Amino acid sequence: MTTLAANPLGLQRLDLIKTQAFIGGQWLDDPSGQKLDVVNPADGAVITQVTDGGAELAKAAVDAASAAFQNWRATTAKTRAGLLRAWFDLITKHQDDLAKLIAWEMGKPLAEAKGEIAYGAGYIEWFAEAIKHTNGDVIPAPIGGRQMLAVREPVGVAAVITPWNFPMAMIARKFGPALAAGCTVIAKPAEDTPLSALALVALAEEAGIPAGVINIIPASRERTPQISQVWLDDGRVRKISFTGSTPVGKLLARGSADTLKRLSMELGGDAPFIVFDDADLDIAVDALMKAKFRNAGQACIAANRVLVQEGIYDALAERLAATVGKLTVGAATDGAFDIGPLINERALEKVERLVAAAVAKGAKVVVGGSRAAPGSAFFQPTVLSDMPAELRSSCEEIFGPVLPLARFSTEEEAIALANDTPFGLASYFCTQDQKRVWRVASRLESGLVGVNEGAISSEYAPFGGVKESGYGREGSVHGLADYQSLKYICLGGLG
Repeated sequence: MTTLAANPLGLQRLDLIKTQAFIGGQWLDDPSGQKLDVVNPADGAVITQVTDGGAELAKAAVDAASAAFQNWRATTAKTRAGLLRAWFDLITKHQDDLAKLIAWEMGKPLAEAKGEIAYGAGYIEWFAEAIKHTNGDVIPAPIGGRQMLAVREPVGVAAVITPWNFPMAMIARKFGPALAAGCTVIAKPAEDTPLSALALVALAEEAGIPAGVINIIPASRERTPQISQVWLDDGRVRKISFTGSTPVGKLLARGSADTLKRLSMELGGDAPFIVFDDADLDIAVDALMKAKFRNAGQACIAANRVLVQEGIYDALAERLAATVGKLTVGAATDGAFDIGPLINERALEKVERLVAAAVAKGAKVVVGGSRAAPGSAFFQPTVLSDMPAELRSSCEEIFGPVLPLARFSTEEEAIALANDTPFGLASYFCTQDQKRVWRVASRLESGLVGVNEGAISSEYAPFGGVKESGYGREGSVHGLADYQSLKYICLGGLG
């Protein structure tokens, strides 16, 4: 059992706290002996240390995944589905402990962390069922005596690189379709939040998923390029699925060119949220709160630019100020709060800089606007009004609990502002006009559109962006297809 200096949230299964890489069915340290501190962002205290993996472990992971691939792909869809279902059952059984682990290392409120566990587990469950119903095609032959088929096969070894903001859900969203399709996986979780991913893998081992099918290496930011380079250079790695920043995604895309790997890239966002004059204000406020303040605004699909039509601007701003002003801020270890800490000092400094820049150009702080206390890891839930024209289409992700409001006059202006960005992950708008619903939804340049709704992600639906927000889809049958190759088989001489 893992020994910790403290267990403030009262985890029952401390053996789920793993501190090593998992490769070929074994828990291993890096040969260098290097370690990485895992820190509670709420107070800066070190929770534990994990191995800091490098190139040797990266190659060992590919070796193990490659060796396991042929046997895993040969298992029946029913067998893979059963193992995934057993994994889902264990995740659900230990939901409380997994949520406490996320709240501890990532900082989000415990209720939100429990929601993340349920959300992530849903992907495991959905793909366990989907693979049993995935079919190929029988193609009508143009010539007699032939049979023509299209069958789906696993891509091969898939490399998975995940972010810190949803440390369990992002792993599950990638592992679910990969394993269901018959791929083996190698993974590198975020430096800030490795414990959640390692615990998930420990439960996969407990569920009976064979050795080598899942391999995972924690690593620091400094050593991550070593791992990435090994995986990019190795032709046995046939797929990369990455969630993170657009600049890093571009580096991975360039690096994968020599071996022509399949890529799924879920990259940066700059989500506009449009509220039209005819919107139901109660619905609009509810949707905005969901789209902005979940996870303290640290989400790639969080509302980044709120565009409000002039006729309701003042009324909506007043309602939002009252609602945001009631949000509570604090650490999960201290009780139930609405907003947790930001992930680290860099994140805090970025939010401070963005707020200061907006105020310097004429924006007004309606609520919040600063750290909850000097030197703390918490930023106050904030509403900024009267964003100046030059900032209405700012493309930098806030990634914090700051809601900037800007005015617009016409539908055409709102659509132009919403699309005036190189990114295209999510967009939102509120209206009661059904004609406008279809008109605006069809013109917004994003992979996801929420209409009168701020919580739009689901395992049942495809998730992904356009433009510089990436390509590929996660969730739904489209997410499964991203881990499959289509093979055409022509049978002749049958006449």
